[in-house]
Amino acid sequence: MSIPDVAKSALDVNGSDRELSKPHPKANEGRTFTTTGLESHYKPIATYEGIHRFDPDFEWEPAEEKRVVRKIDYKICTWVCLMFFALQLDRGNISQALSDNMLKDLNMNTNDYNYGQTIFYLCFLFAELPSQLISKKVGPDNWIPIQMVSWSLVASMQAFLSGRSSFFACRALLGLIEGGFIPDNILYLSYFYTGVELPTRLSFFWVAYQSTQIVSAFFAFGILHLRGYNGMEGWRWLFALEGMLTGLIGIISWFYLPPSPTQTASKFRGKDGWFNEREEKIMVNRILRDDPSKGDMHNRQALSPTMFWQCIKDFHMWPIYLIGLLWLIPSTPTTSYLTLQLKAIGFGTFETNLLTIPAYVLFILQLLFWTWVSEKINQRFLVCLVSQIWALPLLVALEVIPASTSAWAKWALSTLLVGNPYVHAILVAITSRNAGAVRTRTVASAMYNMCVQASNIIAQNIYRDDDKPLYRRGNKVLLGICAFNFVLFIGAKFYYMWVNARREKIWEAMNKEERAHYLETTTDKGNKRLDFRFAH
Repeated sequence: MSIPDVAKSALDVNGSDRELSKPHPKANEGRTFTTTGLESHYKPIATYEGIHRFDPDFEWEPAEEKRVVRKIDYKICTWVCLMFFALQLDRGNISQALSDNMLKDLNMNTNDYNYGQTIFYLCFLFAELPSQLISKKVGPDNWIPIQMVSWSLVASMQAFLSGRSSFFACRALLGLIEGGFIPDNILYLSYFYTGVELPTRLSFFWVAYQSTQIVSAFFAFGILHLRGYNGMEGWRWLFALEGMLTGLIGIISWFYLPPSPTQTASKFRGKDGWFNEREEKIMVNRILRDDPSKGDMHNRQALSPTMFWQCIKDFHMWPIYLIGLLWLIPSTPTTSYLTLQLKAIGFGTFETNLLTIPAYVLFILQLLFWTWVSEKINQRFLVCLVSQIWALPLLVALEVIPASTSAWAKWALSTLLVGNPYVHAILVAITSRNAGAVRTRTVASAMYNMCVQASNIIAQNIYRDDDKPLYRRGNKVLLGICAFNFVLFIGAKFYYMWVNARREKIWEAMNKEERAHYLETTTDKGNKRLDFRFAH
């Protein structure tokens, strides 16, 4: 493991030729250090929660860092995955409820379902930014459990739905409460992981999401058999019982989640905390050497209106937002309608829920594989393009297959489309990495997720009741969007390459004194700095 000379001269001030642990070379795409005096130019603010562990002269062995990261995975990442499991349990069980004739029981049709989902995603979308701002003020460790317990109550109350109005009201409340949960957790994970480590952990995040679909399919298989017990339909039992489970996880999370790597001591977690002093120093210094911008704010510092506006108008993030708006649309309608389509082509309630499992297994395998590939070959947008390459022929097949095609062939096509290469973890990580500052990361994560929710709103209304069961018109729309996404992914990559090349030319033309003067006097912040390079 080698260290760039400039970084070594900045950090190894004692003149030791001993090798220091450092971020993976690819991590420097989000922040490159090409001058001496790192400790003076990138020192955290005085109120940063880990300032007492900051030490630019601190050294540690790579094996030590690996042990610390494994401990973080065990203590933090696994619990975050469990919380995401709880989110999807309450957000995704509507699909199992549909397979139990929920629409018929409530005198609703698929258009009513579309409207309800549109209401949910709209409320989810509009809650994203407010939720992130609250989370930044009170801390994700406080705000996330509050969200979980609140939405579990609403989710359980869906057991008492009586028709369209109550269905719409519950979808609205769920969207408002759940909105922001995902970027809140991404912000929280960024306190513990480097830019290179984050994509893999986020892939675990969405593995938990799809694992929920598999586990909930088995839950549904058992719970839906309660139809008729105490005069209640099976889907009512499903909402009630799974909502209670989420609430329990939320209550435990209130006591379990620590505010930061250096604040793990508590009555619940132990008076000495999870990490000793040396481990805390490793965590703090490796994070700040990877991305010093994480020391620009403390974890209970709210964004001012000026800071918020600067983040919103950061046009360098807009290509990622546009990708978030469109890339998922080609596969989303099939995912949302999978159980309804399986019912429509002749499968029963219980077979339908079990037949969704292969799609989710394929989804998980592709998620882990393509996330690994993106970091292995150091390519993001081109790897993400695979999602559209995969979807295009499947959409063509769905458009041209005759109505007489066997139910199993239709199931196979739907399974392949739902199990598409899910590159969301790569895009979320690149949003965080390219933000370049905590304040921008806070807003950008929410903005990207808002665009994803907006894409769900669009996608939810592409398959219409008068177009079923083959949805020929809807599939033509999906084909057009899929084709445009090819241009979008390639265009985003070239844009960031162009910006990096332009900055590199300016930076290389400066001598050491000019670079030092720039770092001392610049008013550029985050990803606007000349020493910042975008990941692509």
